[in-house]
Amino acid sequence: MILSLLSPVWAYRGFVLGNVKREFQIKYRNSILGAAWNVINPLAMIVVYTVIFAELMRAKLPGVDGTFAYSIYLCAGTLAWGLFTEIVNRGQTMFLDNANLLKKISFPRLCLPVAVVANALVNFGLVFGLFVAFLLLTNNFPGLPFIATIPLIGLLVLFAVGLGMVLGVLNVFFRDVGQFFGIFITFWFWFTPIVYPANILPNRIKDAMDWNPMAPILGALQGVLVRSEWPHWENLAYPAVLALLLCGLGLRLFRKHAGEMVDEL
Repeated sequence: MILSLLSPVWAYRGFVLGNVKREFQIKYRNSILGAAWNVINPLAMIVVYTVIFAELMRAKLPGVDGTFAYSIYLCAGTLAWGLFTEIVNRGQTMFLDNANLLKKISFPRLCLPVAVVANALVNFGLVFGLFVAFLLLTNNFPGLPFIATIPLIGLLVLFAVGLGMVLGVLNVFFRDVGQFFGIFITFWFWFTPIVYPANILPNRIKDAMDWNPMAPILGALQGVLVRSEWPHWENLAYPAVLALLLCGLGLRLFRKHAGEMVDEL
């Protein structure tokens, strides 16, 4: 089934790659420094986090020694959360943003979420590569456990794609969905241990945190990058199952309403 869905997308891979290239060019059109901003912006973020939290505030993570531990914790969380929100936010508007394309050109509609993910991964890859260079330069590279970042980021992308697909289809018919999610994701960010460690929370909040699928994913990623720990894979079963369910639901909604969506746009 998956192959039957992906084979038309593979046939239109030129369309997807062209979309990624066009968006990259549009993003930096009329910009003097162009693609250099992809390096400057994350570099500024890493410098700010390092100077403010490591040098000025001397912020420490409970149970972790190291001058840059909190800066690394913060960067790992915000970069991964940025990838998640980029895919979900663009996923929920991808059909609306490409309404004219959908009405005028016949192509596999699944090319749109694939292009969204490809664009987000290109942006994330540039930023994350710079972050890894920072880890190497400061002797904080986690070593072999770094391999675990690949399945963790893969799980994060799978969850974001599933959620983005569901919201994208619903947003065509109910525009309130996009408005509501914009508010909801702000609360979600602060309900996820990104700027604070989970072990400082009261027990009743920790119990509620068990229902947050982003908490174990980001917690595992931060554990790898800050403490050089392998993830506790059993803790990732809940977000993995939820990601698969959302992907299945998103595909079902998409296939059932693909025809109606063009009329609605």
